[in-house]
Amino acid sequence: MSKLETNIIAPSTGTTITIGESGDTVALGSGATQTGFGGVMTPAFEARLSNGTYIPTAWTLLEFGTEIFDTNNCYNNTASNYKFTPTTAGKYFVYAFARPASSSVFNDSYIAIYKNGSLLFRCGAGHNEWFNFSNINGIVDMNGTTDYIQSYYFGGANFNVDSGSDTSRFGAYKLIGA
Repeated sequence: MSKLETNIIAPSTGTTITIGESGDTVALGSGATQTGFGGVMTPAFEARLSNGTYIPTAWTLLEFGTEIFDTNNCYNNTASNYKFTPTTAGKYFVYAFARPASSSVFNDSYIAIYKNGSLLFRCGAGHNEWFNFSNINGIVDMNGTTDYIQSYYFGGANFNVDSGSDTSRFGAYKLIGA
């Protein structure tokens, strides 16, 4: 085996450099790092409730109005919207969690992810478990143009969802290689 030492590798023609052949594994040396290639897990966002959201006895859109981050400006945190509409097609890991703001809530509560206005999946906390978070996560295929997700909450009584920075979040990120 021979060793090639150089500072720059550039193509002699065109713009493509091929390292290895089909079926080869290209490995970095111990302690080496890579930059400038590989997948990225964006678009991605995370938001939290700005204010407690009132939950009547019906599915209610959660108003995650305070963005923690939004890498590609794909999350709309405005009134009556609260949609994540990624501009890149692919599979996305999505999650949401919330909890009632009061210990007086003694009914089942559910949190859900909706895609394009329809229930995709839901999960809930049981009776008398106000101190437990309702949380949901899963993988969603998004087309990169019109698909969007939102988070909804349902409770068996009228109450508010807690808006504490550690109690209610909604987010998603693109999976690479999936």
